[in-house]
Amino acid sequence: MPELRHDPIQKRWVIIATERGLRPDEFPRTSELKPNGLCPFCEGNEDKTPPEIRAFRSNGRGPNQPGWQVRVVPNKFPALRIEGELNRRGLGVHDWMNGIGAHEVIIETPRHDLAMADMSAEELGQVILMYRERLQDLMRDSRFKYVLIFKNHGPAAGASLSHPHSQLIATPVTPLTLAGELISAKQHYHGKERCLFCDVISQELESGERVVLSTDRMVAIAPYASRFPFEVFLAPRQHQHNFAELSDDMARELAATLGEVLRRIKVTLSDPPYNFLIHTSPNTRTKPKRTAYWDTIEVDYHWHIEIMPRLTGIAGFEWGTGFYINPTAPEEAARYLREAEL
Repeated sequence: MPELRHDPIQKRWVIIATERGLRPDEFPRTSELKPNGLCPFCEGNEDKTPPEIRAFRSNGRGPNQPGWQVRVVPNKFPALRIEGELNRRGLGVHDWMNGIGAHEVIIETPRHDLAMADMSAEELGQVILMYRERLQDLMRDSRFKYVLIFKNHGPAAGASLSHPHSQLIATPVTPLTLAGELISAKQHYHGKERCLFCDVISQELESGERVVLSTDRMVAIAPYASRFPFEVFLAPRQHQHNFAELSDDMARELAATLGEVLRRIKVTLSDPPYNFLIHTSPNTRTKPKRTAYWDTIEVDYHWHIEIMPRLTGIAGFEWGTGFYINPTAPEEAARYLREAEL
């Protein structure tokens, strides 16, 4: 019998189509990116990208030179541009503003063939620290209300280059998905004086049924109302609202945990395309501020990472209803990932 499950964070319904019950080897495989000549992200091709914004280097050479470990450059075709003012105004019932923001590419490694799932904890730790640094920097800009860090792995997930990289987009408005989480978190805290995410994590750890991996400080679970097969929710076990405030010790543990989760997904599903994104609190320095909008955000919101293998498509029913249909129960997905032989 199919099940309807409700997500208390996004307040959406998901259909768990248990009668379909797809196993890891029953999902269609997608093609890999084809080589398209010179890779602009490889070491030695620094002149093929816009001038770098920041880099971690293993030598004393200057910017835009080889010898880097992680490198950040502006996106050559940005969705939003950093120069200018918002000039927000109304057009009848509509709103309008200039397309101001930031769009950056985080090149995770000088090695073209080193996927994030195959990085050492130290290598992945450098990427995590760069994420933190770029968040800290962009949140000083009061024009930006939110900064999203995300990764597209594989062509079916939206990647156009195979060299390991992530992206960052800062927006002058709070995205709808994040706004929904903020509202749910604030309402839960108002009624119970507890963090909704902490309650979910505590319940999942007690059950253990959907836990993929748990360490002293981090936990990875298959969400109860998973939208996608083998979706993973990764978060700190102790409350923390802002990824930009991540300590060095937490960054190291996050790198080790994230790396293992990605390896388990790679082994179980034969290196599927996936998206992952970091949900963190919005920029509280933004101007103007909404009245009482962030009064409790430090205690009600909880940063987390969502990892979504792209194994099924979204079609008319999903677009028309906002429901998702997941053919693999999260309990089964968590079991497969736990039992993966690394």
